[in-house]
Amino acid sequence: MHSQHTILKKERLADDIFRLKVSAALIASERKPGQFIILQLDDDYSERIPLTIADADLQEGSITLIFQRVGKTTRQLAEKREGDTIAHILGPLGQPTHIARFGAVVCIGGGIGAAPLYPIAQAMQAAGNKLIVILGARTKNLLILEKELASIAADLIICTDDGTSGQKALVTAPLLELCQKNPRPDLVVAIGPPIMMKFCAETTRPFAVPTVVSLNTIMVDGTGMCGGCRVSVDNTTKFVCVDGPEFDGHRVDFDNMIQRLKAYHPQEETARHQCKIGL
Repeated sequence: MHSQHTILKKERLADDIFRLKVSAALIASERKPGQFIILQLDDDYSERIPLTIADADLQEGSITLIFQRVGKTTRQLAEKREGDTIAHILGPLGQPTHIARFGAVVCIGGGIGAAPLYPIAQAMQAAGNKLIVILGARTKNLLILEKELASIAADLIICTDDGTSGQKALVTAPLLELCQKNPRPDLVVAIGPPIMMKFCAETTRPFAVPTVVSLNTIMVDGTGMCGGCRVSVDNTTKFVCVDGPEFDGHRVDFDNMIQRLKAYHPQEETARHQCKIGL
């Protein structure tokens, strides 16, 4: 774990969504698509949170983190400015994405899920796959990385719940259309809210299209010790931080995972409220 990582650049991408470039040369040199870091803002007993490495710049020695201001720690992170430091960043963690020449690959990003999807989509395209990207969000203001993904995708499909951009549809609608075509996709990668990933997997299941999901569970240490991130895959316990974060979407028990994500809801609400009123 290396101390004092400097924020080199900060941008606001959308409502409550920020992009930070942070100095972390060793992590930048080692990271692969699909991997993540765990950061701790201060040296005290501040919360540790996992964030996907959205990009890296080897020359600059930086990694790019994209996050949504939701809870206490992400609120505090959003208040930091260029030149400020983050006490600790641990990584790269997790198993990298299996990148190969599959054929036609559909990459689906829901909301902030577009951030971890981006390096995977980049690598899939670079490996010679035909890349189709489906981006979904509740509304136009929450869409991120449209330009970046459009520049590498053979086809970019936008869906919003309210119809303010692209199709007024859930991401599963264009996914179903693609699965019904001949030939159907060779691989689907879906990253977003658990309920979205669940229904993407259910959409592809009848067509036997391999579907990879990246799980974002409660995580404390990132080394498999605490067990907070455990999920059930084919009725076997797996740890997202060391066995994942990617799994076969057709084998994940999403209902169990969604239930576990609610475990600390009262404490999260208390922390959020205290942060808002400045406690």
